[in-house]
Amino acid sequence: MFLGCRRVREALALTDESHRTPARPVLAYPFAIALTGVAGGLAGLSLALLLHGIQHLAYGFSLDRLVGGESFLDGVQQAAPDRRLMVLAACGAVAGLGWWAVRRFGRALVSVPDAVADPTRSMPAGATLGHVLLQIVTVALGSPLGREVAPRELGALLASAIARRLGLSAEEMRIVVACGAGAGLAAVYNVPLGGTIFVMEVLLVSFAPAVAVPAMAASVIGACVAWIGLGDLYQYDLRRIGISASLVAWAAATGPVFGVAGWAFARLAQRARAAAPRGAGIIPSCLLVFTGIGLLAMAFPQLPGNGKGPIQLGLEGDLGLRLAAMLLVLKVIATTAALRAGAAGGLLTPGMSIGALAGVLMGAGWSLWWPSAAGEPAFALVGAVAFLAVSQRMPLTAIILGFEFTGADHDFAVPLLVAVVLASATARLCDRWAGRGHEGEA
Repeated sequence: MFLGCRRVREALALTDESHRTPARPVLAYPFAIALTGVAGGLAGLSLALLLHGIQHLAYGFSLDRLVGGESFLDGVQQAAPDRRLMVLAACGAVAGLGWWAVRRFGRALVSVPDAVADPTRSMPAGATLGHVLLQIVTVALGSPLGREVAPRELGALLASAIARRLGLSAEEMRIVVACGAGAGLAAVYNVPLGGTIFVMEVLLVSFAPAVAVPAMAASVIGACVAWIGLGDLYQYDLRRIGISASLVAWAAATGPVFGVAGWAFARLAQRARAAAPRGAGIIPSCLLVFTGIGLLAMAFPQLPGNGKGPIQLGLEGDLGLRLAAMLLVLKVIATTAALRAGAAGGLLTPGMSIGALAGVLMGAGWSLWWPSAAGEPAFALVGAVAFLAVSQRMPLTAIILGFEFTGADHDFAVPLLVAVVLASATARLCDRWAGRGHEGEA
């Protein structure tokens, strides 16, 4: 009898062992966070260097160095008008054929928010890499869309592979994938705090220490890795500007205007994306739209690219009202037309450029009544941040990016906070109004 009981206990023990989850190393999760930061940094670094290399070759400037030297705006302005047209037409061909091929032969793309929401949905490696490279190539050739989505996607893709390899839990995978996207953003723009807040505010919607610590670790590591090839530099040059009562009052007066404008632009962009062709029609559509942008670029060399050039001109006070007004209209048209044609890309820098241009125009009108010593650079920065906060629905991230992009003094937080708070509150009112309108239609 005792022998039989012993055999039963041994059988039960074997059964229990067969259903037990294999033990994983205790440091697997922190190691995954650190490795994700390195991967995100390398992703941002490599994509930034690729973008610079294509820009320099396409427009023929600063061929001896990829970082520093002439800016993209300088290169486009020095290029002959017919060269701008040819490069943008080539951009349209690459965009149309490329995204048609990705959608025709690749697996369905999984966005970073979707991968974070459901970590069991893996991002397809081939299709995602093709999508990433097309964004970088087209932005380098002059697409009016942004480049920030590409490093976020590549960082998230690498982070997902790391998490699966180390056998992390579903919740740990969510955090690691989000951290990969944040590290990619931090690396490509040198914004470690911005990448951290983006992970918490936008992707994981949590400011708990369990999210904040890994997000900051990955973003800081990613930014430091990117310093190897990109240096520890601000994205924009900004002279020291102080605040004044006039500037704060202007921020309060125009905050609701930026709220309505950012809200309307976000809806316009959403509708343009939804109406884009999905089949072979994307090829002639992209070719036509980007050739049209090339024709406009023959007269307006500030138009090609994601909008960094106009922002820098505004921060330097070198725009001029006529040029600012023309670029504002053309930037909105070019950005929405590119989305409507089927091209992909971000709206971070394009949104900031639209806000900066609008800020310069409204600031000039305000200065006729109540002059401000801060001048055009202050109006451009406040407008860029307020518009970005609403159009991308990330007010905290927008404020942090405003400081990390430019190195503005901390006392500049007063007009930024005033404008962003009022703009965000106005956008919420617009949401309620739009919701009631849809209920009435129903």
